Amino acid sequence: MRYLVLSCSLNPKSRSRILARMVHQHLATRAGGAELVDLQDYSLPLSDAGACYGHPHVVELTPKVREAKGIIVATAIYNYDVNSATKNFLELTGEAWEGKVVGFICAAGGHGSYMSVMPFANSLMLDYRCHIIPRFVYAAPSHIDESTFGDEVLNRRIEELAAETQRVTDGLFPA
Repeated sequence: MRYLVLSCSLNPKSRSRILARMVHQHLATRAGGAELVDLQDYSLPLSDAGACYGHPHVVELTPKVREAKGIIVATAIYNYDVNSATKNFLELTGEAWEGKVVGFICAAGGHGSYMSVMPFANSLMLDYRCHIIPRFVYAAPSHIDESTFGDEVLNRRIEELAAETQRVTDGLFPA
């Protein structure tokens, strides 16, 4: 598997999950395949720097991260940061992120927190030498509609994120 899309919201009515599905469709079509992992489907333990790494869901998901070359993280933004499930997932899967191409798609409650993903991106770059796609998709509530899957501008930005993730991943990891 070359591409992994992570839906990191645990909210049953998650807008970032809608965005994850959208980018997954683009990657599945463009890149010949991608896997969508929805963290809501897993009962992950909190990272405790110990027994948590042997949890069956951590054991199942860590190889998916390790095998992917490009990863798109779809996350909710809370209090000017990625949600806690996103951070916990990184702690649980750690070194499996080494050298990945990573893009971000974010859903937030307002228009002012569009740079909130940067501390998480910096951690990925510095700790795991990830290559961060500088084209984030940030969507406020007015951009996401479950019946139409967003407006035309948002759809175009999601398609561009998928294309750029594929371009960079193919450049770094030729098939």
